Amino acid sequence: MAQLLKVQNFNVSSDGIGAGEDQTLERPFGHVEPERLFAWAGATASWPMRTDPGGSRGLDDYFTRDYACNIGAEIMGRNKFGPQRGPWQNHEWRGWWGDEPPFRTPVFVMTHHRRPSFTLSDTTFHFVDDDPATVLEQAREAAQGKDVRLGGGATTIRQFLDADLVDTLHVAVSPVKLGSGVRLWESPDELLDRFHLEVVPSPSGVTHHLFWRR
Repeated sequence: MAQLLKVQNFNVSSDGIGAGEDQTLERPFGHVEPERLFAWAGATASWPMRTDPGGSRGLDDYFTRDYACNIGAEIMGRNKFGPQRGPWQNHEWRGWWGDEPPFRTPVFVMTHHRRPSFTLSDTTFHFVDDDPATVLEQAREAAQGKDVRLGGGATTIRQFLDADLVDTLHVAVSPVKLGSGVRLWESPDELLDRFHLEVVPSPSGVTHHLFWRR
């Protein structure tokens, strides 16, 4: 069975924005309050950071629960890993997630400034300065037959879409308009030349957009 490159549970606003501007250490999503995009997932019973019992079941919970299914590696852009720009000034910075990152797989961070790999818990971060096809080849080898998740952000997803490397996308569109920020698309119709699209509304208010290759 072929290894798929999958975008899963990627969140955008109704005007296609996946993150805000002016990212800092204190504001990983820039000027955007992340709850405006992620509230649907945080409300589910399967949300991994849930500390209290309960949570919603149904469609949103299915997508939250399915996030790690058959994933053997992740690819992400540097801005998803952290707020530093240019040459690495602080090698003590090891990502937003603390000592136990949620990935539990090898992670390939795309950056023009390499740094040594390191491991936290059961996640190893590799820093690569290669084109999307080469990075995907490395991630597939590390995934050992499982699928590869393309984690974002929006700029990185667009790079892989432009290189025609993405097999499936799940994008959760929240009913908020942000106006400015890092944009995944002007309209999901931009992808219909290459993908089938099923649009599924959820009682939570988000609309799940499911794309798969034609």
